[in-house]
Amino acid sequence: MSEGLYTLSESACIEPLVGRWHAWPHNLAPVPQSLHLVNYQLKVLQSYLGSPAQHEQACKSPRFLGGPFVNIPARESEKLRDLLETTLRTQQDSIDFAEALNGLGQALQQEANGESLEDRYEGLPAPLRGHVELIYDYFNHPIIRCLEGRLYKSRYYKPELQSLRLFDLLEDERPYYASTPRLKDAQSIDWEVAFADPSIDEFFRLDFEPAPREAIRELLGVPGRGNGALSPLLKESDEKADPKWRGEGVRIRYFGHACALFETKDVAILLDPLVAGVPRHAHVERFSYADLPRHIDFALISHGHHDHFVVETLLRLRRRIGALVVPKNSDAFYADFSLRLLGQHLGFKNVIEVDCYDEIPFEGGKITAAPFLGEHNNLPGAKSAYFIEAGGKSALFAADSNCLDTAIYDPIREAVGGVDALFVGMECIGAPLAWNYGPMLPLKPERRVNESRRSNACNAERALHLAQAVKCGRGFVYAVGREPWIKHILALNPSDSDPYMVEINKFVASAKATMQVDVKLLFGKSEIFL
Repeated sequence: MSEGLYTLSESACIEPLVGRWHAWPHNLAPVPQSLHLVNYQLKVLQSYLGSPAQHEQACKSPRFLGGPFVNIPARESEKLRDLLETTLRTQQDSIDFAEALNGLGQALQQEANGESLEDRYEGLPAPLRGHVELIYDYFNHPIIRCLEGRLYKSRYYKPELQSLRLFDLLEDERPYYASTPRLKDAQSIDWEVAFADPSIDEFFRLDFEPAPREAIRELLGVPGRGNGALSPLLKESDEKADPKWRGEGVRIRYFGHACALFETKDVAILLDPLVAGVPRHAHVERFSYADLPRHIDFALISHGHHDHFVVETLLRLRRRIGALVVPKNSDAFYADFSLRLLGQHLGFKNVIEVDCYDEIPFEGGKITAAPFLGEHNNLPGAKSAYFIEAGGKSALFAADSNCLDTAIYDPIREAVGGVDALFVGMECIGAPLAWNYGPMLPLKPERRVNESRRSNACNAERALHLAQAVKCGRGFVYAVGREPWIKHILALNPSDSDPYMVEINKFVASAKATMQVDVKLLFGKSEIFL
């Protein structure tokens, strides 16, 4: 590379890690992190080391995609042994916390019968002292309420384990996010930096503000011999105009999965930010980081699942985002962690927490937090749909909402008569209870319970009920994991005949027949004008 000014290349991938694992809410928030470590990560590593060849073979079969199998060749098993030993050494306190939490929870379930819990504080296990409150629900079931704000200030929150892995993205395919740690290699750069560090914002200026190669190298701490891994991540600067919408009315750009950019000439609102890079060998056209405006007024998070609260995208866009908007959690269940606290500890200075039907006004419009039922396996979770009014138009972004009660949408219909556009997810089968929440549960659920309680969104019937409830003028269905850059986090192998497509086609047909409303299945890249 010659001397000059450089920006990030379209194929530059910057993957955030926690202790060498892909960063997502369950290994960032202190209590889920401890439980996920003990009940998933350590077990996966131990299983791999017991039979590396079996894991290697399982990862070659589509049947086991999303399973607890490490996608690392058996010949590199010693690196996994080193990772396990390092983890046990550096995170023993988190292991102790998880084991104490599980032990106390089981003891309370057996012994607490509605009488006062005050005497229990003296016998709290040492890892829990100062970090929990013991309460009952109204049916005298004991609950351990973890003091999450306190825990972020304790040794159980570990920013020293955080880092960014930088590499050149050749294909969309990546190892499954949960089961495969990311090992160091000569083709990537490991930047040891805490996620809240302002230097990350300085680095991501390179998305549109060029800098000399030497300054970039110094920021990352890359020695001269590391230029081989750095070079593919950079490209010589070429001036590009800000892609901000300056026209009349509303433009909505679809970035894949549940990510959409709602724009008028006065405001830019990004929903569920999950923005794909552009690999060297891209087979599906997409909008990417270069297609986002330099300033995003609001980024709206619908819920804390790993495909909606995407740390990789949020860190990259942090300096562009004026306000991060997150739903309020219940604050009594440790798997229902605070997205406000998580956002703040990711370095966001302006985090707005919203409850049901809270409003955020802006010039020329407002955002309303709408109810979001279902999709969380009947467990409490911070979640919100969003109703946006701007430019004389309106849109409801329902994310993975399952329309279990149409009456919750009455205030929206009464306010505007009918929404111009409805966006909804239709992953109507969903994962069983233990797939996402298993590491959080003190007891393994029975099979009938596990299969019954699923993280499902609308099927055709419920999607139609939702469309009718808000009297939508047009309908749009998210791509239910069909984009290739989602595969490593959703573990789906979509086909045109799968149950999701059957239900989506039913919804398209019934909306046309009963409401005379056109519904479109989104995929990859779309531009919509209201």
